[in-house]
Amino acid sequence: MIFIALLLFEIFFHSLDPSIAADKIRIGYSGATVSNAMLWVTEEGKLFQKNGIDPQILYLQTTLGQTAMIAGEIDMCVYSGSLLSSARLQGVDVVMVASFLNKPLYRLVVRPEIRTVADLKGKRLGITRFGTVTDSMSRLLVGRLGLDPDKDVSYVQVGDVPILLASLSTGRIIDGAIIQPPYYLKAVASGMHVLVNMQEMDIPVQQTGLNTTQKFIAKSPDVVRRVVKSVIEGIHLMRTNPTVAKRALSKRMQIKDEKEIEDTYQLLKSFVQIKPYPNLDGFKTIFEDLAKRVPAAKNANAKDYVDTRFIDELDKSGYMDGLYRQ
Repeated sequence: MIFIALLLFEIFFHSLDPSIAADKIRIGYSGATVSNAMLWVTEEGKLFQKNGIDPQILYLQTTLGQTAMIAGEIDMCVYSGSLLSSARLQGVDVVMVASFLNKPLYRLVVRPEIRTVADLKGKRLGITRFGTVTDSMSRLLVGRLGLDPDKDVSYVQVGDVPILLASLSTGRIIDGAIIQPPYYLKAVASGMHVLVNMQEMDIPVQQTGLNTTQKFIAKSPDVVRRVVKSVIEGIHLMRTNPTVAKRALSKRMQIKDEKEIEDTYQLLKSFVQIKPYPNLDGFKTIFEDLAKRVPAAKNANAKDYVDTRFIDELDKSGYMDGLYRQ
């Protein structure tokens, strides 16, 4: 049955008339972090093209990608569940169709003089921009550490990771920041140290995912279906062809050191799910945190923030399981 399901899917997707141009689509992502990597691996493996999609992959800093998607300037974006939730609570029709990461990988890296959680009181934490995942995850972490995220620390908008690292090293602007692997190692090498490893806390939080609008799904459901299929095939490629995956990581993250590339690949492999369903409990964690500032979040239903019909199709048909039995 698995073989038949695979065969039917391949016949359907490869029966597209080659004389018809591939569907052009614009997909944005927010930064060169490993949580966005499945987009690059899928592109590197030319799986979008295999499924009749001609993608333009766009780096759009901080919240610009979601803003552009809401405005209809791009079609999809790889952004966090927290950013999506904030927009959805304001009435925007954004939804997540696939998950890339459903728990935080961040390390809270601080200056040498900060030795304990209590030492964080009165300190400044750097974030890329208000409203981004670094903002929401910093507040979530501070609260989980038993401090008041709105009173015990302050937050400073700094910019992308390179500026964040430089600001932390000087100590003139910020005293700490949450930073993903492998970049936090650069801060440690400059004399900073890890105070908390969020990855070890095992908090269910819907981090990065492939997002779009309900309007775009209604207009182009088959395009979205093929994009999701491409990503699922990209996950399989990442697991079975390390060479392609590492090439994508090296290219997009500007990593040259072989050990660093290998470590980043192993990290990617450890957190990406074979079946990339968005995590409903992960959205509930976001709502709990948002409710402190946005009362409407208390009544939010996680199912309204995702659209899993495309993953469901590929799952129930046996296609995803079949990829790993070929």
